[in-house]
Amino acid sequence: MTQAIATGAAPAGARAVTQPKRADARDRWARRLPLLPALIFAIIVTQVPFLVTLYLSTLGWNALRPGERHFVGLANYASVLTDARLRAALVNTIVLTAGAVLVSLLLGLGLAVLLDRRFPGRSVVRTLLITPFLVMPMAAALLWKHAIYNPAYGLINGLLGGHTDWVSSYPMVAVVATLVWQWTPFMMLILLAGLQSQSEEVLEAARVDGASARQVFTHMTLPHLRQYLELGALLGSIYLVQTFDAVFTITQGGPGTATTNLPYEIYLTTFRKFEYGEAAAAGVVVVIGTIVVATFALRVISSLFRMEEGR
Repeated sequence: MTQAIATGAAPAGARAVTQPKRADARDRWARRLPLLPALIFAIIVTQVPFLVTLYLSTLGWNALRPGERHFVGLANYASVLTDARLRAALVNTIVLTAGAVLVSLLLGLGLAVLLDRRFPGRSVVRTLLITPFLVMPMAAALLWKHAIYNPAYGLINGLLGGHTDWVSSYPMVAVVATLVWQWTPFMMLILLAGLQSQSEEVLEAARVDGASARQVFTHMTLPHLRQYLELGALLGSIYLVQTFDAVFTITQGGPGTATTNLPYEIYLTTFRKFEYGEAAAAGVVVVIGTIVVATFALRVISSLFRMEEGR
């Protein structure tokens, strides 16, 4: 032993420990290697354009004056955060997103409670209720603009009478109603999954103890659905904060700036004002805001998974 240490030779036990570690490392890389092409593709598709956008956001670049492109640092971000139109677009984005998410959650909760009951034709009704979520956003916006809101032949005026121009009179409500119609099925599916994960034995025991249907719902079902409600609200917010199709198709941001949200304002800044640097800075701000919301969403999802694993 003294001779082995003196000559610098590694003990046999150390070699035996080192070899399994190397084998484990090779096994880990062998499992990860097939994923590398997908990882490289994801980096090229998502991160490289974002880095280019970050670079563009530091330039003073108007497409009408292509030879005057120059570095301006954070001036574009200061312009984005102080511009009155962008502040109005931020408020409209919050109102549109919060309104659509809250109404969709309430309607989705009501439909989920109804579908949680057994009745003839439940599968057919469920399929019909899911259908709006499968319609492309642009097609849904065109459907509502022409078939529902049109003052001459729209469904609402056909039922109520009159020739009210609903888009001009209630632009934000018109856009929110379209988004609610499309996103209510999404909320319904999440909440229905939560309802069906309840313990039937616990609910039956509460009924046997004399609890009314209202008491069971308010004191047992709603607390159980809390994380599902949070999950639906956060996922819906991530997607709805990026709404462009409905605004562009139904109102084009009008009247005035009544429905101009951040994605549509970025579109106007890019293709109407041709301020590429300012539009890039606004896009970075929107991405950062979306990442913040997504972080909370992932925390809710992970806590939901931990709760399900603990049952």
